[in-house]
Amino acid sequence: MAKIKVGVVGATGYAGAELCRIIYSHPEAELTAISSVSFEGQELSEVYPAYREMIDKVLVNEDEVIEKSDVVFAALPHGLSQELAAKCDKAGKKFIDFGADFRLKDEEVYKKWYGPSFTDKALHEKAVYGQPELFREYIKGKTIVANPGCYTTAVPLALAPALKAGLISTEGIIADCKSGVTGAGRKPTQGNHYPDLNEGFYAYKVANHRHGPEINQTLSKITGEDVKVTFVPHLLPVNRGILATCYAKMTEGVTEEQFWNAYHEAYDNEFFVRLLPKGKCADIHNIKYTNFCDVSLFFDWENGLLIAISAIDNMVKGAAGQAVQNMNIIFGLDEKTGLDFVPPAF
Repeated sequence: MAKIKVGVVGATGYAGAELCRIIYSHPEAELTAISSVSFEGQELSEVYPAYREMIDKVLVNEDEVIEKSDVVFAALPHGLSQELAAKCDKAGKKFIDFGADFRLKDEEVYKKWYGPSFTDKALHEKAVYGQPELFREYIKGKTIVANPGCYTTAVPLALAPALKAGLISTEGIIADCKSGVTGAGRKPTQGNHYPDLNEGFYAYKVANHRHGPEINQTLSKITGEDVKVTFVPHLLPVNRGILATCYAKMTEGVTEEQFWNAYHEAYDNEFFVRLLPKGKCADIHNIKYTNFCDVSLFFDWENGLLIAISAIDNMVKGAAGQAVQNMNIIFGLDEKTGLDFVPPAF
């Protein structure tokens, strides 16, 4: 079988560069073309010297990427993927989007949080939300995949089994989340300027973050009910990692055994979700540079609360790794192909 020809549009952003790193070692795929408006004509290793003599591919224009690829990944700012997706669809190429252009199904919700309208409603009907552990069957055979973001991966994986089993209320859920600074993207801002970030820790966009509606959409689809989460993100002074600590009111009369049974049933056969033993707490240190999501469960019986904690690498399971997992599904490969990295121990 010939290798899958992979193209990356937006290869010089953090997520795009991480994707190139993963594809380089993928046994069934090859990086055939990459693009960047800002660095066109340069080698990727000029932008990221760590890639020297390994990923020296020259950055070209997006039309050449489409022409040379079987699947095109778009690692672009929100609002720039719809036109590119239309080009790929017309050319018969698979398309996996890192941005939010195809994530939200309700156009009015999309307009509220991202501005423009859907430019091609038929294209949006073709798109599927690519969270494999929750919606695997919907992804198979699709040609346009909306790759979930980092928070929107970590929170649902922490809560989905309990919600699906009816063990927690759909009301009053709180997601208290922390992210490494790579989640803010490569472009410098005052908020990720080293003197401001180092030795600091703060919440941002409190109850007003774009990922909130996406989290609600995912959890509502799982339960069939309207779920609204209070979502509070924080910025950690570390490069990568997401820690999501989620609080939910337990259904009256439930037992600890029911929770463990629900989570084991959901995740025992999921390679990339590791349900930690009782008393162990998910830690971003243990999932760095991998596609794993570690989940730990705690029970506050006095207050009737489930505390579900998940940890992911925002650049891998929260972006590039999950995108490759979706590619593997689309092309009929084992999902862990090219993704079974061992986390660094220190």
